[in-house]
Amino acid sequence: MVEARFQIFLILLTVLAGTALLARRFNIAPAILLMLAGVGLAFVPGMPQVELPPELVLLLVLPPLIYSASVAMSWREFRNNLRPIVLLAVGAVIFTAAMVATAAHFLIGMPWTVGFLLGAIVAPPDVVAPLAIARRLHMPRRILVVLEGEGLANDATALILYRFALAAIMTGSFSLPLATGEFFLIIAGEVAYGVGVGWLSLRARKWARDPQVEITLSLITPYLAYWLPEHVGGSGVIATVACGLYVSWNGPLWISSATRLQGIFFWDLVIYLIEGILFLLTGFQMRALYEKSKAFPLDEILIATGVVVVIVVMARFAWVYPATYLPRILSPSLRRRDPSPPWQWVFTLAFTGVRGAVSLAAALALPFVLPGGEAFPYRDLILFVAFGVIFITLVGVGLGLPKVVRWLGVAEAGRSEHVAEHEAEIAARRQALDAALRSLDALAEEKELSDEVVSLLRARHDIRVNQLPCSLDPASLGLSAAGTRLTRELIAAERTFIHELLRDGKITDEARRRIERDLDLEEASLANREFQRVPL
Repeated sequence: MVEARFQIFLILLTVLAGTALLARRFNIAPAILLMLAGVGLAFVPGMPQVELPPELVLLLVLPPLIYSASVAMSWREFRNNLRPIVLLAVGAVIFTAAMVATAAHFLIGMPWTVGFLLGAIVAPPDVVAPLAIARRLHMPRRILVVLEGEGLANDATALILYRFALAAIMTGSFSLPLATGEFFLIIAGEVAYGVGVGWLSLRARKWARDPQVEITLSLITPYLAYWLPEHVGGSGVIATVACGLYVSWNGPLWISSATRLQGIFFWDLVIYLIEGILFLLTGFQMRALYEKSKAFPLDEILIATGVVVVIVVMARFAWVYPATYLPRILSPSLRRRDPSPPWQWVFTLAFTGVRGAVSLAAALALPFVLPGGEAFPYRDLILFVAFGVIFITLVGVGLGLPKVVRWLGVAEAGRSEHVAEHEAEIAARRQALDAALRSLDALAEEKELSDEVVSLLRARHDIRVNQLPCSLDPASLGLSAAGTRLTRELIAAERTFIHELLRDGKITDEARRRIERDLDLEEASLANREFQRVPL
């Protein structure tokens, strides 16, 4: 049994790597191909059925995904865009859930409580797939920030609504004032708890002063932030987001460079594997759903899925436009401070509404029976609809978004921002080097450094200055790119020579590893400093 599971895991990893190569070759979002690959694998003869345990997503997978995205996000940008983020992460989710509940009640015949449960399941857009597509399309920075902020926080709103609706079905009672008060209490409590966990994590990591221990503590942090609020009746998502944003803002002053370098690689690999396997396992659920669908009329499944997909898409458009323009109409000060964005940006934001594995996990987590012993109402139909919404929005938006962005010309603004950002980065690097040079002059006088030491440090400074392009014009970029290519060739020559010394027994393996680490860091630094022209 263990061997069979390990073989399935190896198959998933192989498919994950192969699909990533195909996605890069054909310039398609990996999430789309991974889900399609999962669906295809599910029906391969002899392939055992692989179920997606809901607790795997909600308790083991979701915390590191949310925490990693929160740490990567800028707290300043999150704070500056808090109004649109809250309007989408809270308002749009509640509005979409209400619209789905209304349609499910009047068009499908579901009870109101079951309709709200279905609405809570399919309301929150995913954060992974649309952001991966949007970044590759060079969308304006503000659209990316709002999408990322919405994706981080909307799961909390949806999971809280999910718990309220599920409790109403299980107990047969619901109080809107009580639920509203509890909703805001949960949010406030989770924010305070998440910030406290972030503060404790950074202090513990600074006290540890060991990269392996610090990375281990960083892996524990999202679970500590998520599990306790989730266990006492909250969502855990807001606490994890608050924790990640706190670490993002304060971490640079507390985390050592060695830990940061190793931690970036570790977290990139962990998130890559989690996201890839999650989309594969989501596709795998198609087989189990297909077997269950035989007990349902096909037209009932198709009609219910079609109705909910249309409502989900229309509800997002119906919310995004008023949420964008109405506050500016009502508030002249807001209109002056933050003018209305172009309608093309608003349309792109409304169009990008992909549902993900959290929706499927919430559907799979539904109980099979009610407290009285009767079957949970519409459970299998909710599963079919949730999977259908995920599949249609992921494939539809994933394949359609590039065409929409090109049609609207949204990427042009993104390219302009990209150029301005790199110009500012070049200026910042030069200013930082100037500050370091002034500091060197002060240290040389204060510590009475020898001329040889000062000359060596000045030479290092001059080398770093010369590595920066003068600007982003083609001539300067071409010169910088040529220098980068030649430097890589020189590093390759050093590697070859070091290998020959090792082979001839003139240095030890330990010495070779230390030299290679320096060469690796230099090559990584080249890649980090490389300025490319913005794709057209």
